[in-house]
Amino acid sequence: MTTMKQAAAEFLSAKRIAVTGVSRSPGEHGGNVVYRRLRELGYEVFAVNPNAEQVEGDRCYPDLASIPDGVEAVVIATRPETGEATMRECVGLGIRQVWMHRAFGAGSVSAAATEYGRRNGVTVIDGGCPLMFAPAADFGHRAMRLVLSSAGKVPKRV
Repeated sequence: MTTMKQAAAEFLSAKRIAVTGVSRSPGEHGGNVVYRRLRELGYEVFAVNPNAEQVEGDRCYPDLASIPDGVEAVVIATRPETGEATMRECVGLGIRQVWMHRAFGAGSVSAAATEYGRRNGVTVIDGGCPLMFAPAADFGHRAMRLVLSSAGKVPKRV
């Protein structure tokens, strides 16, 4: 197994990242926060929500297969019960880096999605947030990483 720090660095080395579950009414929804921050950092980031045509002022895609030229990595920021379908789509498209977002509560983590992804060669980060790790980390997320790591919400190994 890979350490969380190594897995996060590999995930964040991707240049084209999709964020599923980005909300039409942004607020502080986890998917939208991740989407905005990655966009600000210069990543080529793609919003995915089958119920929206536009999110955060950008085009929104109904699914991963609709993104022109595909992506290298995916952040799942949906309800856990939709995570397995998203993971199956990732496997079908050959996407090998998936991060299931979780801060407080269950977040987007699905045991079935994690197991399916890993069984099919996907590096699955099942908890935490990409914004907790360099180069995407800000002070608030670094502090959250310490708290959530001690609470077992951020995996030590993936």
